[in-house]
Amino acid sequence: MDENLIETDYLVIGAGAMAMAFVDTLLKETNARIVMVDRHDRPGGHWNDAYPFVRLHQPSAFYGVNSRELGSGTKDHAQLNEGLYELASGAEVVSYYDQVMNQQFLPSGRVRYFPMCNYTGDRIEDHRFTSLLSGANHQVRVHKKVVDATHTQTEVPSTHPPRYRVEPGVQCMPLNNLPKIQHPHSSYVVVGSGKTGIDACLWCLQNGIAPAKICWIMPSDPWLIDRVNLQPGLENFERTIGGLTAQFEAIAAADSIPDLFSRLEASGQLLRMDKSVEPTAYRCATVTQAELRELRRIDNIVRLGKVRVIEPTRIVLEQGSIATSPNALHIDCSASAIPTLPDMTVFDGNKINLLMLSSCQPLFSAALIAYVESHLADQAEMNALCAMVPPPHIPTDWIRMWAVNLSNQLRWGEYEGLTRWIRQSRLYFLTAVVRGLQETDTAKLAQLHRLSVSKQQALASLPRLLESIV
Repeated sequence: MDENLIETDYLVIGAGAMAMAFVDTLLKETNARIVMVDRHDRPGGHWNDAYPFVRLHQPSAFYGVNSRELGSGTKDHAQLNEGLYELASGAEVVSYYDQVMNQQFLPSGRVRYFPMCNYTGDRIEDHRFTSLLSGANHQVRVHKKVVDATHTQTEVPSTHPPRYRVEPGVQCMPLNNLPKIQHPHSSYVVVGSGKTGIDACLWCLQNGIAPAKICWIMPSDPWLIDRVNLQPGLENFERTIGGLTAQFEAIAAADSIPDLFSRLEASGQLLRMDKSVEPTAYRCATVTQAELRELRRIDNIVRLGKVRVIEPTRIVLEQGSIATSPNALHIDCSASAIPTLPDMTVFDGNKINLLMLSSCQPLFSAALIAYVESHLADQAEMNALCAMVPPPHIPTDWIRMWAVNLSNQLRWGEYEGLTRWIRQSRLYFLTAVVRGLQETDTAKLAQLHRLSVSKQQALASLPRLLESIV
């Protein structure tokens, strides 16, 4: 027998955030043996490659794995997130996952973890991986299922080259290297309008770079979520539950997609950089009003599409060109944080695909998939509970995501055990909001009733709005 043969119930490809959330719940709900294989030297996936000043865009209260709190549950005193619940830094997230692995998973005796290894199997029957250090090959015999945790792998600028040509003589770096700058530059050109582009601009402004020296190339204006509406705790109940209700009421009342987004903006649920520019992107990114005010200090915003080439004195874009300088620093933020995925099923024979089931909540989704895997056996029934929510890219994806998400929620409510588990899951956004709610608090209970009514009205209106999307 091959001395490198490994036997296990579940083989998990990847040890990123979704993989960790899945394994954490699988350990709690079953007695399964699990093998995890990942290319990084520590768990946490893309967090190991992220820029040093990265932070969560959502409160730490509902990030990580179900069994372990992330952070101290305190509020930030920093100016741009002041008064809101803490956002863990990248270093804190990596340390957290290291603790989960070494203090929970491995001591269980049911998890074997192989870092610095590359999976080379076919994800169907032939399962093998190779050490990136020793070159040793291992074959894995999987008794139950292989879990593919690589579908929603986040790209970061440090691991993906620019999506445009950079000619000799141009100073261009990923935003990971910003803290290594040794001397001032004549100007700073930020390429990208996603989360990394926002973070790069805020970092420059917070470190004293004058707004007039910043040029922000924004291929597509995004709709943004106001972080104040995503706060845990009963003290935020009215705003958070009221915000969700406002979203559902907007869906129910809107007579068109433009009318829908107008209502969402008017109720404070979505924000945009410039009210005179119609956003063409939506990626679940959150900002505070303070961050938005900072970003609006940048006047030189270039809206000429994507960059094609950066020359020493010129930047060529899809719809024109602008001047630049050999002394300018070009900051690459063009990596795609959210991949484009084909329609897939979560449960595919002997394979489990970790996909998003709840809008902008990939970790809760992964944990829920593990619960369903642990307690149901009929694959059609399991997939009916776990319809894939499409990854967000364009504004109309906001409504597409809610359409699938709400349908999933309806089906979840038909299963008592699953409903009970969701209500106890710290990764579920609403759990962090309603925790501690008393039966005597009639005002809050009335607000939850209004939320339920508005959700039913939204479900009735969704098909009409979806049909209007070209």
